[in-house]
Amino acid sequence: MKTWNFKIDDHPKEVSQKIETAFRPVSGLVFNMNQNKNPITFKMRRRILYPWYLFFLNSIIVKGKLSKAEAPDKAQVEISFNQHFLWVLVIATDIILVTALFIAVISGKIEGSLTYGVAALILAVGIVLGLRIQKKYSKDVQDYKTLISETLGV
Repeated sequence: MKTWNFKIDDHPKEVSQKIETAFRPVSGLVFNMNQNKNPITFKMRRRILYPWYLFFLNSIIVKGKLSKAEAPDKAQVEISFNQHFLWVLVIATDIILVTALFIAVISGKIEGSLTYGVAALILAVGIVLGLRIQKKYSKDVQDYKTLISETLGV
């Protein structure tokens, strides 16, 4: 999870209206804003309809808070970027599968060099996938930061 904090020279209500008018009508984007709370909160993410969309679309969940800063007519913006749950599930499944295979091989329940090869292959795929996911996560966070910066004029 990465957090991004900055101040803007507008009132929090005005900032929330800018964000809402920019992101509410975007097709394929799930956007929720709660203006009744103090601080104002919002959440957005790309809609993932099919599993293979996870590889191509921006799969970050953005949560934000808009609150009053010390100075009048200034807003404190705090935005956190989280990895989509499906990516966490994919990595956790790979770790569990590799661990189960290695435990079965070590305990003697499964024999043969083919099992070692399969376990090593799954481990290698998991490592490559984990590195790729981290690279994609960093790129997607930067894309969201650019989009939000352009919207708010930061």
